[in-house]
Amino acid sequence: MTTRPRPNALIWLLLSAVVIGLDQWSKAWVLSSLPEYQAVMVIEDYWNWYRSYNKGAAFSFLADTDWGRHVFSALAVLISGVLAYWLARTPRGQWREALPFSLVIGGALGNLLDRFQHGHVVDFIQWHWKNAYYYPSFNIADSAIVGGAIALVVFSVFGNRGKAPAEGG
Repeated sequence: MTTRPRPNALIWLLLSAVVIGLDQWSKAWVLSSLPEYQAVMVIEDYWNWYRSYNKGAAFSFLADTDWGRHVFSALAVLISGVLAYWLARTPRGQWREALPFSLVIGGALGNLLDRFQHGHVVDFIQWHWKNAYYYPSFNIADSAIVGGAIALVVFSVFGNRGKAPAEGG
């Protein structure tokens, strides 16, 4: 009698695809509708649409280099591949692992598509406090990466509460 393999968490790549789709759709809207480097108020004193570009990583890290785009593209492929491998080894029901992995994969690949299409990442969400403090512009893919990273930390710190300790350890 053969045992049936347990389903893995690769189905969560559908969430990655949704993140990529929303990210690319929003950036297409931004490129066709928003002026470059001009704030369009959404909520006065707090939130603007602000079309800008980032050749680097978070906070334009390494944006002034010619090779940064290639490094960040390679990192996106490598990280996405490792996380997809982990999804393949994760049981389907372990959503606390699968959710963060899939969010990070979707965000990384969404920004990777920008780097291939435009040579930079399109950012457009700008939060600020009055006219004094501005957070750097970001996009849906960036939000998914940060959300996935936060979920990974939160679930690893608080995820085992209420479970019985493993036997034999």
